[in-house]
Amino acid sequence: MKKDIHPSDYRLVVFKDLSCDEAFLTRSCAPTQDKITWEDGNEYPLVKLEISNKSHPFFTGKMKFVDTAGRIDKFNKKFSKSKFAGKEKS
Repeated sequence: MKKDIHPSDYRLVVFKDLSCDEAFLTRSCAPTQDKITWEDGNEYPLVKLEISNKSHPFFTGKMKFVDTAGRIDKFNKKFSKSKFAGKEKS
């Protein structure tokens, strides 16, 4: 293995899937600002996930309704303030 290419600050971190409220503890060097108290009573850094193997349709076999209309409206509202809004390709 090559020297000095791998991070040295691995620590125990809790990853929490916000869509299904599942969490798991593992070693990581992912940066985070949040902390959470785990089942063992210790406090660990928290990384918030939007999707994991507990909620992804490929792993669960279940399709989940996603509010695409809301996401599109949010994008259009944000995009309408840009300098490119209203210009169409010729």
